[in-house]
Amino acid sequence: MKKIVITGGTGLIGGILFKMFSERGDQVYLFSRNPDDAKRKIPGAAGYLKWRGNNFDYSAELEGTDAVIHLAGANVAGQKWNAAYKKEIFDSRIGSTRALVEAMKKLKNKPEVFVCSSAVGYYGDASEKELTEDTKPADTFLADVCLQWEKAAEKSEAAGVRSVQIRTGVVLSPKDGALKKLLLPFKLFVGGPLGSGCQWFPWIHADDIAAMYIYAIDKTSMRGAFNGAAPQPLRMSEFAAALGKVLKRPSLFPVPKFVLRLILGEGAAVTLASQKVIPKAIIKEGFKFKFPEIDAALRNLLE
Repeated sequence: MKKIVITGGTGLIGGILFKMFSERGDQVYLFSRNPDDAKRKIPGAAGYLKWRGNNFDYSAELEGTDAVIHLAGANVAGQKWNAAYKKEIFDSRIGSTRALVEAMKKLKNKPEVFVCSSAVGYYGDASEKELTEDTKPADTFLADVCLQWEKAAEKSEAAGVRSVQIRTGVVLSPKDGALKKLLLPFKLFVGGPLGSGCQWFPWIHADDIAAMYIYAIDKTSMRGAFNGAAPQPLRMSEFAAALGKVLKRPSLFPVPKFVLRLILGEGAAVTLASQKVIPKAIIKEGFKFKFPEIDAALRNLLE
């Protein structure tokens, strides 16, 4: 039995992780800005810890833990980007990561591993290029956020804590995220791809990304960055067609780029980016995807 601490534990991935850890007998402690709310959303955790901002000392909360999973961060597609929201995107990731690493340095009984979320935004819009963990970061705001995020997480190694970063793709679940937003237009017979549809779409089933975090804890050889995307990449138009097929709806009405830019502003670039992400490193570590193909993944999620 392991003692696991999760930040951002009430989100989509955190909720699935809690269920998976609980089923195998691990103790899970959830960090939240509102522990009472976290307890209502996810009852049954071993403890609910209050996040008090990036300048607080969390060494007492982390003492004696076996693993720390850091998922917290402002939603990059939550609203239009302005200077204030870009600062929130940055601080909610890098500032919080630094706070956790600083706490680990002070611990007598340190966790064995620190698994920190990152994102495929690291690669920017790469057109037709295959993106493996060896690919260099793009020169964009979000790529720099991911780069600084990973650098902050890697500093846990200096504290004697193994560091893993998961460059998470587009997580598919009907409960949240891109898939949830696309369901309504498809059900109303006006669904279709976002933008041109030609861009590569770095998808992953929600259960597979959660399993990847657990694998990173258990597999002691894992260190550094790993792409969190399915091994069979596809274009946005192919994804939309597969979704229409499962829902028995047409995929005829693309959402134009200018509409996405009106809604999301600068953040639309994240949705429209072409990212042919290949999970080369984690496959090499022996990880087996439960849902490597989009048709089976969508049937599991929606049927």
